[in-house]
Amino acid sequence: MLDIHYFGSCRERLDLGHERLAWQPELDSVERVRQHLVARGGVWVALQQANLLCACNQEVCSFQQAVHDGDEIAFFPPITGG
Repeated sequence: MLDIHYFGSCRERLDLGHERLAWQPELDSVERVRQHLVARGGVWVALQQANLLCACNQEVCSFQQAVHDGDEIAFFPPITGG
């Protein structure tokens, strides 16, 4: 299983903070997980935003990051401070 977390505007647009997704061999990178989620259509296209960030196992990473069964993935907008 993969634990998927959504933060900030992603969470708001999807109206979902967390879900579990059955891991499959073709979901071998964060990008492939994102493509799988976007394929749901509707509000899920929000995950295609150009400035979207991601993390794997609580470390910011690129979308090319390898994914394995049991990993935790997070999607979130850029973070700004003030």
